[in-house]
Amino acid sequence: MPLMTSANVRSMRSRTRRIFNAALGIAATIPAMGVVEARASSETLTETESRNKATVETAFQAWAAGTGGPFDLLADDARWTIEGYSLASKTYSSREELMREVIRPFNARMKEPLKPSIRRVYADGDGVVVFFDARGMARDGQPYVNTYAWFLDMRHDRIVRVSAFFDSIVFNDLWTRVSPGP
Repeated sequence: MPLMTSANVRSMRSRTRRIFNAALGIAATIPAMGVVEARASSETLTETESRNKATVETAFQAWAAGTGGPFDLLADDARWTIEGYSLASKTYSSREELMREVIRPFNARMKEPLKPSIRRVYADGDGVVVFFDARGMARDGQPYVNTYAWFLDMRHDRIVRVSAFFDSIVFNDLWTRVSPGP
């Protein structure tokens, strides 16, 4: 049996923590979706819920078509939190900060733009949950495929707060493997 060095132990702890946090994010998302789905199946949506849901779905359709996207809906002072322990996990206090530190550098790592495919959209009051898959081709020719759950707080057809969950292992692999292009 090989001798465990402190570097090996740290590496195992880091890998274990990443796997645990990815599982925790998914585990936290599933029950929340079940509650919203149960409510949605027993009641009709209010005017606000219908409008918010339609606004988000339209933005995702534009994203898939390459003509816009959900980031266009962000209020200038929107707070976007990437949950978990990815290399980008933290709270961004404005639309511009999120775009500068995450979205533009992410897109610069892609050869073909990310395209979303919605699994479900749930609306509850001013809240909208979007559960979706996204795929694209990285600049190194490797596909990027991830699953996301975004919890959006809407005000006057704008997104004002987000908690975003995704597989941080897949994200971190792209972020470290591929350098941003020009």
